Amino acid sequence: MVQANTMDRGSETLKAVLAPSVKEMDIRQTRRGCLQELLGCEANTEFKYFIDEQQVAYSLAESNCLLRICFPNCYPFEARIVDAEGSQNELLTVERPCVPFPVSPCKCCGCCLVTSSFSSGGQDLGKISEDYYYCVPTFTVTDATEQPVYKIHPPTCCGGLCVNCCTEGNPCCGKGCCKFPFHVFPYDQEDTHGDAPYIGKILKRPKSLLTEAFTDANSFLVTFPDNSTSAEKGLLMGSAIYFNATFFETENS
Repeated sequence: MVQANTMDRGSETLKAVLAPSVKEMDIRQTRRGCLQELLGCEANTEFKYFIDEQQVAYSLAESNCLLRICFPNCYPFEARIVDAEGSQNELLTVERPCVPFPVSPCKCCGCCLVTSSFSSGGQDLGKISEDYYYCVPTFTVTDATEQPVYKIHPPTCCGGLCVNCCTEGNPCCGKGCCKFPFHVFPYDQEDTHGDAPYIGKILKRPKSLLTEAFTDANSFLVTFPDNSTSAEKGLLMGSAIYFNATFFETENS
């Protein structure tokens, strides 16, 4: 009963948008204006959210302009996702504190681990936390009671020692170009490396060749696990925003 109540958390807007029938969500970063691109301005991160090509949500991260410019890798932010621009109907809020060393080939020091928390309609949904790792970044998603729900990490090879860059195709050209996946596993699944089965995916992909080449706009396709609740889908939706801030905004900078 406790688990059922925990996974039934979230606003009515979250439950309506991320209904049981929803299997995927496309999250697209809005491109900056031409003048901003030329000047390299660090604007607040804006996303639009689509299900079956229909926009269902919008978010604009709130952060300090000076911190975005001086510390693009680790500035704190809050992204409030609502059902339309200017609306007060909240799906999800993603909060990331200021973090030291957000991207590193290994994380063996507890003070450097990155965490983001998720809430919906004033209710805590859970958080995503970076785990200790070498070479392959790994994460644990927990619910509002801090019970682990998912493991997330990129696909691996060499017995889990390296990130496999070729699972989506050739990473330099063809269908795998500019794509980077994170696989989602049940937390209690022991073997998550190599060809181990996964239940969901967060795929960073280019919106188009021109967009990827000449702007810093990112796009994510989130594939939800079968039979996941709206709260669990919200956790993965927030995890995509977390990955963008932690890995890909750094890359674009």
